[in-house]
Amino acid sequence: MLHRYYKRNKRFYWSTFALAGPVVISQLGQTLVQTADTVVVGKFAGTIPLAAVSLVHSVFIVVMVIGLGISYGLTPLIAQENGKGNKDNCGKLLSNSLWLNVATAILLFALVNFGSMYAIQHMDQDPRVVETAKPYLLILMLSIVPLMVFNTFKQFAEGLGFTKQAMNITIWGNVLNILLSIILAKGMFGITPLGIVGVGYATLIDRILMMLAMSVYVLRSQTFKVYINKFRLFHVDFSRVKNIFKIGAPVALQYVFEVGAFAAASLIAGKIGAVEQASHQVAITLAAMTYMMASGIASAATIKTGHSYGKANMQRVQRFATVSYHLALFFMIICALIFATFNQYLPWLISNDETVIRISAQLLIIAGLFQLFDGTQVVGLGILRGMGDVNIPTLITFVAYWIVGIPTAYLFGVYWGIGVKGVWYGLTLGLLTSSLLLFLRYRFIIKHRMQHVPPSVGD
Repeated sequence: MLHRYYKRNKRFYWSTFALAGPVVISQLGQTLVQTADTVVVGKFAGTIPLAAVSLVHSVFIVVMVIGLGISYGLTPLIAQENGKGNKDNCGKLLSNSLWLNVATAILLFALVNFGSMYAIQHMDQDPRVVETAKPYLLILMLSIVPLMVFNTFKQFAEGLGFTKQAMNITIWGNVLNILLSIILAKGMFGITPLGIVGVGYATLIDRILMMLAMSVYVLRSQTFKVYINKFRLFHVDFSRVKNIFKIGAPVALQYVFEVGAFAAASLIAGKIGAVEQASHQVAITLAAMTYMMASGIASAATIKTGHSYGKANMQRVQRFATVSYHLALFFMIICALIFATFNQYLPWLISNDETVIRISAQLLIIAGLFQLFDGTQVVGLGILRGMGDVNIPTLITFVAYWIVGIPTAYLFGVYWGIGVKGVWYGLTLGLLTSSLLLFLRYRFIIKHRMQHVPPSVGD
């Protein structure tokens, strides 16, 4: 029976996988920048700078996902307009998305520069960690503008189903970031060792170069010529900006609620101790890498369901949604098995501190479980995003992480004294809640739409 089902849906699995593969690598590249920073600091700087990286990333990741969420508002609109055959609208959406994203980046930089710099000094963290963290946070925030411009062109290309170039740029960007991080942090070729600040400069340089490469690719490639005929750099249509923002803002909130929960978990771990916070950073860095696999599948689901939704073909929407869930579960089960099998060894990739490694190994066992829920919830968000449903999913993520997950994490980790493992139990419960509610939301919408939309040819 399973064989017959696979044979009947084989082309849906492979077309989704073919689209998701480069997106997975590209999405993973965003996390690998943070991962490379963590590894270099952990290996060459020590435990206090590693805890500082955890503190900075807990702030910066929230800022970054706000920006990325706003930029993701472009993808389903591009997919739907392409499905309708409105190529001119794609170029108009690109130019307005670019203005929106640059404005968002500047606003985020200002907020962090004048807000978070003050706030991190009043978070009950180790003073040595705070002083080490401040210059690193400032440099990372400078990189938010090129990152947002890169992502504008990336989301445009991916919305049209072109994913490989962003993947290639991301791969080479990460290679450059790792090399520069080591050279600047350690002090090679006559350069004065810069430590954690050098890692920040490496990330800034990497993101500037990636921005230039991606924008030139989209604007100069013959592939996109028919789509960017109406692209005008200095023309702003506020109705289109509003349409992008209406999708991007809830998506940004979805990311903020989830990633903000993980950032809050890092702060809770910091209240337990610097070693626990460093251990949390090691484990969450490894878990974030595998999460990006599911996030890439979710992006492919957004594109596939968005294109089919634009054609009002609900049968194809349902099939692409189903295969996306299946692919996410398959990958996350493999990742969970890897975490469970190699939990004693994986932390060595990031830290040399034996206590940090021992605690991290325990957290990876828990991470193996929540991988399943993390994968299915992000795919659920991607499917609903492709269908234009963003407001109710935003409420779901808020309830799952901030009503269920974080209070439970604090209760287990601090109040009941379980420690950092208790923090992760709370995160797991939040992910389970999000995954279940998003799936039920998808089933409700697809059932309603199937009742009101006639069957489509070629489903």
